Amino acid sequence: MKQGKVIIFSAPSGTGKSTIINHLIAQGLPLEFSVSATSRAPRGAEVNGKEYYFLTEEEFRERISEGGFLEYEEVYSGCFYGTLKSEVDDKVSHGKHVILDIDVVGALNVKKVYGEQALTVFIMPPSLNTLRDRLTGRGTDSEEVIEKRLAKAEFEISHAPHFDKTVINDDLSQACGEAFTLINDFINN
Repeated sequence: MKQGKVIIFSAPSGTGKSTIINHLIAQGLPLEFSVSATSRAPRGAEVNGKEYYFLTEEEFRERISEGGFLEYEEVYSGCFYGTLKSEVDDKVSHGKHVILDIDVVGALNVKKVYGEQALTVFIMPPSLNTLRDRLTGRGTDSEEVIEKRLAKAEFEISHAPHFDKTVINDDLSQACGEAFTLINDFINN
């Protein structure tokens, strides 16, 4: 059986990454989303194995020490998020193409593991000013949170040259089309 491939998306908050990923899946590309693990408690109607794999902090730390994560981050003390190696390896070994939505450092680490079997795609905002307008237009964050997101965005953008491909999301339809072509070509070659 032919091995599946790994497609890794990263982008600053507010760049349209989730919209683009959802578009790719809706267009029928044979992609399976990788479910991340977290040590936080489920919120609302979240289901273990659907939105996240919910682990206790102790279980998460144990998996870290066993090398069970492709990448992980302690977002704040005791609250971890990460990509289980078993989750991706199982799908890839069964010929499935896996899509990941993770931060820039995690993306580059996963690329090191899978090499040419993985494609990293960075979704770039047209400018930081446009990104500020998008974040402000959401109306969900305070000015302080927006400033933190913009500072993080600058850090993330500094890693874009290390990605295999960059898609500038100035026009959403065009960015979706470009991402579709990139992913379709990658999984079919």
